[in-house]
Amino acid sequence: MTIRVLLADDQALLRSAFRVLVDSEPDMEVVGEASDGAEAVRLAKEERADVVLMDIRMPGTDGLAATRMISADPALAQVRVVILTTFEVDDYVVQSLRAGASGFLGKGSEPDELLAAIRVAAGGEALLSPAATKGLIARFLAQGDADDDSRDPARAEHLAALTVREREVLVQVAGGHSNDEIAERLAVSPLTVKTHVNRAMSKLGARDRAQLVVIAYESGLVRPRVE
Repeated sequence: MTIRVLLADDQALLRSAFRVLVDSEPDMEVVGEASDGAEAVRLAKEERADVVLMDIRMPGTDGLAATRMISADPALAQVRVVILTTFEVDDYVVQSLRAGASGFLGKGSEPDELLAAIRVAAGGEALLSPAATKGLIARFLAQGDADDDSRDPARAEHLAALTVREREVLVQVAGGHSNDEIAERLAVSPLTVKTHVNRAMSKLGARDRAQLVVIAYESGLVRPRVE
């Protein structure tokens, strides 16, 4: 199956470079290019994109607003957004995940990292978290609520629908662990883990694993380590 990729960035040279890289892979193809967020939303629907590489800072409708629009549209439920940032350690990380992005990647990442990110997002198997930034998502989610010790009561209430095992799996997902890693930690099969993850997403109304992480932290189920 070919992964259909949409490029959204206001810099034509950068889009061209991404197109050459993506189109060089046998399992991927670029199906469109957008120079602003509104165009990205339109093309995501018209071209049936699987993954959108979305720049945050674009004229008019920016990447965050476009991501929210994609996440809110039932017709685009299959679309996964990977936010591209100039600075990986950025408050935009929090905003991106809350807007519905499946993950984020620094523009300075290696080509192999970008290609791997596309495949991960398309497969929905793991939260996109490059080695250099692993753990930052949790830290920034916490900082986003630093001035408010209370957690989202609606999020916490929804957790009551989860079984004990589903909550255990959710904690592991929030730690950025893959299904295989969780299976080893909990002494169950990867298929069992996948089933629990899917059920948790269904019960909590999460689009993907990235959204499960947001829910885990905003509900207070998981607290970040203070270093």
